Amino acid sequence: MVNIHEPLQDRVTRWPLLAEGGSLEVRMAETDAEVEAAQRLRYRVFYEELAAVPTPEMREMRRDFDKFDPFCDHMLVIDRTLHGEDGQPLVVGTYRMIREAYLDKIGGFYTAGEYDISAMIATWPPKTRYLELGRSCIAAAYRSRTSTMQLLWRGLMAYVARFSSDLMFGCASFGGTDPKALALPLSYLHHFHGMPTDVRVRARPELFVEMNLMPREAVDVKEALRALPPMIKGYLRAGCRIGDGAVIDHQFGTTDVFIYLPVKDIDARYAARFGSGV
Repeated sequence: MVNIHEPLQDRVTRWPLLAEGGSLEVRMAETDAEVEAAQRLRYRVFYEELAAVPTPEMREMRRDFDKFDPFCDHMLVIDRTLHGEDGQPLVVGTYRMIREAYLDKIGGFYTAGEYDISAMIATWPPKTRYLELGRSCIAAAYRSRTSTMQLLWRGLMAYVARFSSDLMFGCASFGGTDPKALALPLSYLHHFHGMPTDVRVRARPELFVEMNLMPREAVDVKEALRALPPMIKGYLRAGCRIGDGAVIDHQFGTTDVFIYLPVKDIDARYAARFGSGV
């Protein structure tokens, strides 16, 4: 059972504003209350809108949380003109980051529960600065605003520059748990965006779901791109590669794929657009 009362890891007391546009700003959570606001947003999106199944504790508190949350950095997109139930400016988007500096407290990356990342870790130099990304979501009323997703990316690139991250990775999700219904986009990712073989990350054997569901020549690229979730499209535009095998996450009602994005390989146009400083 997750100890939700465990204090959050010591935080930078004053983060700079990462990005802003109109009524929205992007910054990092600095207090327990701000992290809880992000968890409430995650609960609304994952459990009330989508198909995730909460634990009894989560349902009672209407928050999404796990053992990693106390030791992560939580990025917030805030609408300065509105206020949430806690009386604070309304959190309308969030991202969760785990840096290698936190591993001694956490015991490992969240992604390792779904994917064998040992080959990836072994290939990169010992002092690599890793950045695991996850739990990204945007409130329904703000998803149609291109600016919201763009601000998330600007904030992410500012964070990467601040900590001189070398490698970003994590899981990204399709809604639904039927791989056959996702045959086109999964096959597209497998054939056109696979990771290099020397560092290839593979889904854990007991969780492995084949992504090669259609021959390469049968893939309609335009239709496949239309079938991709916005977050995965964003990763691809930035230059990410995809691991071998999908994983069905029954708690969240999703089909997950592994995202691999060395910072040095970020598309130059993408980096310039979002001001990465890398």
